[in-house]
Amino acid sequence: MNPAVFPAFPDLRCSLLLLITWVFTPVTTEITSLDTENIDDILTDIAQRYRISKYPTLKLFRNGMMMKREYRGQRSVKALADYIRQQKSDPVQELHDLVEITTLDRSKRNIIGYFEQMDSEHYRVFQKVANILHDDCAFFSAFGTISKPERYSGDNIIYKPPGHSAPDMVYLGSMTNFDGIYNWIQDKCVPLVREITFENGEELTEEGLPFLILFHMKEDTESLEIFQNEVARQLISEKGAINFLHADCDKFRHPLLHIQKTPADCPVIAIDSFRHMYVFENFKDILIPGRLKQFVFDLHSGKLHREFHHGPDPTDTAQGQDAQDVASSPPESSFQKLAPSEYRYTLLRDRDEL
Repeated sequence: MNPAVFPAFPDLRCSLLLLITWVFTPVTTEITSLDTENIDDILTDIAQRYRISKYPTLKLFRNGMMMKREYRGQRSVKALADYIRQQKSDPVQELHDLVEITTLDRSKRNIIGYFEQMDSEHYRVFQKVANILHDDCAFFSAFGTISKPERYSGDNIIYKPPGHSAPDMVYLGSMTNFDGIYNWIQDKCVPLVREITFENGEELTEEGLPFLILFHMKEDTESLEIFQNEVARQLISEKGAINFLHADCDKFRHPLLHIQKTPADCPVIAIDSFRHMYVFENFKDILIPGRLKQFVFDLHSGKLHREFHHGPDPTDTAQGQDAQDVASSPPESSFQKLAPSEYRYTLLRDRDEL
């Protein structure tokens, strides 16, 4: 039984919480009506557990896992219904000829599974993973005689990275190990350093993690590659504690101005803690072993905040030199403004809207 919770309030001005659990086979659904007697017990718990801070909210669950990406489209019945139908569609596209691989969109991250037959545990595990990660990668499959040339060592999964220069990568683990396949594909589909845009800024902000951002000119791929390599080398242990991002200097001129920089100063590295923004002193220092890691650790320890308000820590002052209490005011967070507006997620007024 899959629960759906709906408030049963006569006043439509009241906030509406929509929590839907979706599976791909018809099931019987148990509906709990909310009233003044049970609303506090049910909604307080749900809001905290699933980080619900605005209404109406739709959360999507796949194979028991809550998806990070929320529905951010129109709050109309038609738009919501279209979204649910889209989520119901098969995330894996079947290949009927291996020649089709040459026509894949190589600007995307592509995952291809080669299986002897569709009705197999190997493919069912692959499809479950695709259901969860299809927003991050394009998934394809081939079966039987079509896939045979690629199955010389049995069923297998291939990752084709963006572009035409990087080599394919092969999954070497068990084909029935869901966790193993999920972790391997997630590592390939969700890059360690993601691009922040005005389209995904709200989503990234709602993850609640501080931003470590490289501002660079779009054509400056060299600085981006250096940043990616140093993040992977120095900060892989910080994954899950901070978001590693890169941003187009031209598009994000305002945050740069906020830290007294312009596109002419790029590449620039900064941290946005959602309270203040802190600037990494010199991009070239990223190549000094441990320097970028120390910058992030100074955020966690509170050192960046203290030094902005009170000057260098006493431990950083040369022996015999008096520490000076230099008051300053770090720029306020710029990316916090990408969080949802209090006016954006409200009950809309058209008759077909929630």
